Amino acid sequence: MKTLKLNLNMNKALHVFIGVLMSISVFAQSDPNLGIIPAPVSITRANGNFILDKTTVLVNQSIDGTRMNDLLNAFIVNKAGFALRESKIIQPNQKSILLTSVGADQLPNEGYTIKVNSNQIVITGRGAGLFYAVQSVMQMMPEKTGDKITIPAVTINDYPRFSYRGTMLDVCRHFFPISFIKKYIDQLAYYKINTFHWHLTDDQGWRIEIKKYPKLTSVGSVRNGSIIGRYPGTGNYLTEVKGFYTQDEAKELVKYAAERYITIIPEIELPGHASAAIAAYPALSCFPDRDTFVSDKTAWAGSRKGKQVQQTWGVFDDIFVPSENTFKMLNDVLDEVIAIFPSKYIHIGGDEAPKTYWKESPFCQALMKEKGLKDEHELQSYFIQTIEKHVNEKGRSIIGWDEILEGGLAPNATVMSWRGEAGGIAAAQQNHDVIMTPGSMGLYIDHQQSESPDEPVTIGGLAPYQKIYAYDPVPKVLTADQKKYIKGVQANMWTEYIKTTNKIENHAFPRLMALAEIAWSPVERKDLKNFSEDRLPVHLARLDKMGVNFWVPTPIGQRDKALNGDDFMIDLKVPVQGGKIYYSLDSSRPSENAFLYSVPFKVVVPKGEKRVLKTIVIAPSGKRSVTTETLLNNGAPEIKTEAKK
Repeated sequence: MKTLKLNLNMNKALHVFIGVLMSISVFAQSDPNLGIIPAPVSITRANGNFILDKTTVLVNQSIDGTRMNDLLNAFIVNKAGFALRESKIIQPNQKSILLTSVGADQLPNEGYTIKVNSNQIVITGRGAGLFYAVQSVMQMMPEKTGDKITIPAVTINDYPRFSYRGTMLDVCRHFFPISFIKKYIDQLAYYKINTFHWHLTDDQGWRIEIKKYPKLTSVGSVRNGSIIGRYPGTGNYLTEVKGFYTQDEAKELVKYAAERYITIIPEIELPGHASAAIAAYPALSCFPDRDTFVSDKTAWAGSRKGKQVQQTWGVFDDIFVPSENTFKMLNDVLDEVIAIFPSKYIHIGGDEAPKTYWKESPFCQALMKEKGLKDEHELQSYFIQTIEKHVNEKGRSIIGWDEILEGGLAPNATVMSWRGEAGGIAAAQQNHDVIMTPGSMGLYIDHQQSESPDEPVTIGGLAPYQKIYAYDPVPKVLTADQKKYIKGVQANMWTEYIKTTNKIENHAFPRLMALAEIAWSPVERKDLKNFSEDRLPVHLARLDKMGVNFWVPTPIGQRDKALNGDDFMIDLKVPVQGGKIYYSLDSSRPSENAFLYSVPFKVVVPKGEKRVLKTIVIAPSGKRSVTTETLLNNGAPEIKTEAKK
């Protein structure tokens, strides 16, 4: 008998969290992680329980816990139906929840402790640590029974594996409103992700206001159309894509994120991916009078003359000329960006910079000779180092994609390794800080999440959340000393094929939960079965209540590969709490009209025949998974299609 099992080796501002968190019911006695994502460093159970009821007092004795106090009490109001009386002191034998910073200075950075006994919950931390402690308390709190909530006695010690836990959002290919980005940041904070990398400029749009150069947005933030479907496209939508963020909006978002202990790193792409900037100011090009190249195969909207904001995806030859004029303008731009964003890092891109125009340019060739540069890769290094010097003078550091290694790495640069791990390994071996973000390891979350034909159009690739979860950002080839340069890990959301906020959410979740765990939790605490079967279903139910358009996982336990035999035990689990699995065996596409899965069942396949098990998961809100098919084959002959003569 074959058993069908999936191979799983593979204050006010903060109140936005409240209202939907009450729906989460994550605690189960069998879950060693108490429903917390990412899994804490250590959880030690003890005997007994803390009974949270109306007699409990909420006490804040932390130096910076007022907002956390408000956040926790608002959560309890929604969860339990009553507010806790607040106090600055604890009376003898009074049942209490205490927020304190006493001893927090002995904890690791961003670390916290939670200690629960029958009379008290003590939450210790400061700053981000206290904030993360409150997130964990909210996640571990079960549903109320009657008028009380029973919380198990436990001691939790927790702190992050990496100081940099990030995700990137590309707003250039498609523009998304500030209101959505705030909602997105709320979710990042809930999962202890502390860095939001904001990709603000590219060939298809310049999205940040620069007051000294208004054409960057009046011209560079607008394109006349976009290709339909995968490159080179089956046509053009023939509709404008436009939008940019004012400096006031960007400052507002920086403040909003900082209240959630998230740093926003802005990215200003250079020297490549510069078409939008060049369309606004053609003098930034090696050849200002040359029309933007548009292939005859590209479906295009509007004029093809002059410098144009790109309407298709890919890499383009027209890049910044390394002239004094260009450096002055870019330094001016960076000065305005630095004034908005207080982050240590300013991301300067550095990837996919073709050298064709530099090779053709008499100016560039003369500059290379003057500076003693042997090739265009060294010219790119000269470009990056010139920019880095200015950024360093402003007290900041640059971070760039791994191409900045080519021609010699800028002295103080941090490398973001995206083309596999090689760039990150090389940078660490040169004693440079590294953020690992290899697309080959599932960290390009614009890739598709399954091989089902139901998946939406993507750039390609396959990056299920299990692939992210399996990744260890510290390469084993590094020495112990070199491993210290791996500062963190990041997932990237490029938006060539992501036009709506719904699709962003569909690509982000649950993959960002998997990212959170590999970024925060010790390797030895990772447990894919516990993550997928115990914790994730409840967290997805929470998102479902919130109206977040997450990707609904396929049934736990189902293979999408063919199985051979004569009888099969179908043993599945629902991947979203409160959801349902429907299945068919008659080749029809399953829906609510198909069989409802309730208990394991056996399928017998006669000799020489086959059956196709098709399933779909429907979440409580009605959101649906892709259809998953499993071929159950008992020696059925292959049907070969004869080629037409």
